[in-house]
Amino acid sequence: MAAVSEATRENFDELVGSGTTLVDVWGPECRPCLALKPHVEKLAEARDDLTVVMLEAPKARRVCIRLKVHALPTFLLLHDGEEVARLSASTISPTELKTWLDTSLGEMREEVS
Repeated sequence: MAAVSEATRENFDELVGSGTTLVDVWGPECRPCLALKPHVEKLAEARDDLTVVMLEAPKARRVCIRLKVHALPTFLLLHDGEEVARLSASTISPTELKTWLDTSLGEMREEVS
């Protein structure tokens, strides 16, 4: 059971530098982002195989530019700081998010082994 960490431009690299991390890039004016937030928190509680990090885009613009985030919400799956998969759409259902995460984690583990 993992808690969700709040990332800032100052601590982002430290939070995602090792292991597997799901990054939720969101904005306070983004309704789909706000609707998904409780589902992301439930994912974090249910999984012990990854770290979940929330990155508020307006407060971390340079990080978003570096990550090439062009839309909200955007979900990034990182392994040791490197992007493995990305999901970005104006409408993402909780089921789509979970399916994407499960599929991406499975593919990542196949590549690593």
